[in-house]
Amino acid sequence: MILKFILLKDALETSQRTAIMRKTYKISTWITRPLCELEMDTEEIAKWAYIVFLIIAIVAGIAVGFMAWDAATGFNDPGVADANGWVILLMLILGIIIGITGSITAKEVTPFLIATIALMVAGAGGIWDPLQKIEAIEILYFMASAITNYIAAFAAPAAVIIAIKAVLAMAKEK
Repeated sequence: MILKFILLKDALETSQRTAIMRKTYKISTWITRPLCELEMDTEEIAKWAYIVFLIIAIVAGIAVGFMAWDAATGFNDPGVADANGWVILLMLILGIIIGITGSITAKEVTPFLIATIALMVAGAGGIWDPLQKIEAIEILYFMASAITNYIAAFAAPAAVIIAIKAVLAMAKEK
């Protein structure tokens, strides 16, 4: 009797597992089929990756800027410095990915490099320093500085790689 109950229980579990597997397969194909049918060329993927990476830089800049504003020593606080270092490392890696993927076309090289130079100057020029003097909006200084630094850290390696590609392309033409 006990053996019959165990066999019946195993049969029910097997049929339940089979039913669950069928449902899971239907759900997964419902989700993955549109993704497989989605046709995006490399340029469009790179464009969306660039936008996503910029959003990451902005969100991380707001978060680390708030941490720096809340800390007694600002960006020099050890916890803030660690977070800042990790975010900059992430931005450098993401910038290398954008530079290697070749998402910038030949006609976009010059505007991209000029924009990168502008970001580097804005980040290094202390443009946000006056905000630090106004206590009511001091948090804007920390957030704006972090966002500018992260976007510059993201754009700099991409600009270097794209500039090297542009020089190599010009050398091939001559």
